[in-house]
Amino acid sequence: MAEIKNYTPAEFAELQKELELYKVKREENKKDISTARSYGDLSENSEYDEAKQEQGKIAARIAELEHMIANAHVMDESEMDEGVANVGSTVEVRRLETGKVVTYTLVGSFGADPLNGKISDESPIGAAIKGSRAGETVEFTAPNGNTFRLEILNVTR
Repeated sequence: MAEIKNYTPAEFAELQKELELYKVKREENKKDISTARSYGDLSENSEYDEAKQEQGKIAARIAELEHMIANAHVMDESEMDEGVANVGSTVEVRRLETGKVVTYTLVGSFGADPLNGKISDESPIGAAIKGSRAGETVEFTAPNGNTFRLEILNVTR
């Protein structure tokens, strides 16, 4: 059975938008294949080969997006406890090793953008923060094997 993934409403809308875009690309690709076929001998037709390769890529991405949408749980604000970190929460933390204060926004895996402070609820730090409240301390192990401790300072929506 497929794993259900959490998405904010905005992330889910982006998934749907991308799926529609790929469906349009699929129709354009069909025309490209038809045009390339009209050039004659398919054994030496690079346009046809490229269009067929693109067809495979488009089909794979459509299948992936449809799977993601079918197994999505769109987080609803009414389902969430106000003071508990969850998808859609902005969480201010202090790294206990350095004292540095950092703010993260928890998002579903589709919306992750670590350089802009958007971390997936499935990442090591996101999974540690998820479910926490202000005043709690959480610990996580980074992919490099180092363990870090964070003090949760504030959780907002």
